[in-house]
Amino acid sequence: MSENASDHAAVTTIFDGGRATVRHLRKAKIVIVSGKDAGKELELDKQKVSGGRSIINGIVLTDKAVSGTHFEIIGDDDGYRLVDLDSTNGTFVGDVRIKEVFLRPGTTFRAGHTELRFQPLDDVVEIQLSAKDRFGPVLGASVKMREMFATLEKVSPSDLTVLITGNTGTGKELVARGIHENSPRRNKPLVVLDCGAIPKELIESTLFGHEKGAFTGAVGQHRGCFEQANGGTIFLDEIGELDVNLQPKLLRVLENRELKRVGGDKTLKIDVRVLAATNRDLRQMVNNGTFREDLYFRLSVIHVHNPLLRDRKEDIPQLVHFFLADVAARRGMSMNVAVDAMQALVAYSWPGNVRELRNVIERAASLCDTPTITRPDLSLGRIGNVEHVPDVSNMPGPGVGGDAGGAGVVDAALLEPGVTFKEAKQQVLDNFERAYLARLLDRNKGNITRSAHEAGLTRYHLRELLKRHNLSPS
Repeated sequence: MSENASDHAAVTTIFDGGRATVRHLRKAKIVIVSGKDAGKELELDKQKVSGGRSIINGIVLTDKAVSGTHFEIIGDDDGYRLVDLDSTNGTFVGDVRIKEVFLRPGTTFRAGHTELRFQPLDDVVEIQLSAKDRFGPVLGASVKMREMFATLEKVSPSDLTVLITGNTGTGKELVARGIHENSPRRNKPLVVLDCGAIPKELIESTLFGHEKGAFTGAVGQHRGCFEQANGGTIFLDEIGELDVNLQPKLLRVLENRELKRVGGDKTLKIDVRVLAATNRDLRQMVNNGTFREDLYFRLSVIHVHNPLLRDRKEDIPQLVHFFLADVAARRGMSMNVAVDAMQALVAYSWPGNVRELRNVIERAASLCDTPTITRPDLSLGRIGNVEHVPDVSNMPGPGVGGDAGGAGVVDAALLEPGVTFKEAKQQVLDNFERAYLARLLDRNKGNITRSAHEAGLTRYHLRELLKRHNLSPS
């Protein structure tokens, strides 16, 4: 159905002198034809609108046969697309259960017992693009990035809570730093907490602090991250890793801007702006009951999504020159990139996104014999390759020979100066995921349903992981 989709483009980009200046989103509406909500009409004035029973959706349905987040309607240069979000009862166009389909004017589709009709409108919404090619430490001249920058420029001066989503390595923490640096709180603390790096039994005291004697090992009073960030900003990275039992306490802090330390009775008022980030699909976690619906609603007052690097390849030369200038400044010499090397960098799929690109440039600059990085210096053939992941099934443990931590099986490049613990850990996890998923698909002959069942994942989550690592069923 996609061959004539461009005739019904949802988004049109306006250019002036070869540079995009604004984007126009053609409005549409959804009419609920039958079901419990029959007669309702909802206007689509955003590029992405989800539908389902949960209050986190733009299209909220009361039909009990509809999943919490059931479907999504996405408008882009090719038209409006209807995407099923791995719903329990499926999304149907006619008698056909669909995963993704382009919507034509007048198309009707069914979710649960509810029938909905899609209808484009003549009105348009202007999507502003920033005039700048960077926001704080984040670079990008592409339309996708400048659209994001325009949003960030508007929300940064406020105290609005922002949820930053995007795959690993897209620069979510840099976006958070940019928001803080462009806010009235810029001269106050920015406290960063990786929710996935703190043991479950310590995360509450890390966030909210504790009093002396609150638990074994609490030898003194401790001010938690929220108190440390008072007057400034707290950035909760990997918020999807937060234990579900702690989520109600975080919600109360967000709603009331007050907290109690662990083991304490005193209520402390705090003045903190909250930013959060995740590479997980929190909507699916809400469906699964592993993330609270009300907490998601509170965190996503403003939702910013970092695009994949492979979806904005026009930014790669700018990023390469920026990273190379940084390396050259440290080495006290000028450096450049050969044409064939730049062509290879632009053509590569970048499963590790901007973080991987930076690591490749820094490694190539360290290994090349001349001031010019050439194609062989990049070693792109093995970056992100499944065969690059060591087989740890027979790895000796402590006291059995080999080193106690198994560091001998880790890529030596991860131990080089300048690679942070978080980056090294993420690269190991990414390599593991690629290897696991490739072997999982191979064992199940590319069957998504069997693979998801074996891995203990939903089909939607598995497909998202496969997209992240640029893998596809055979």
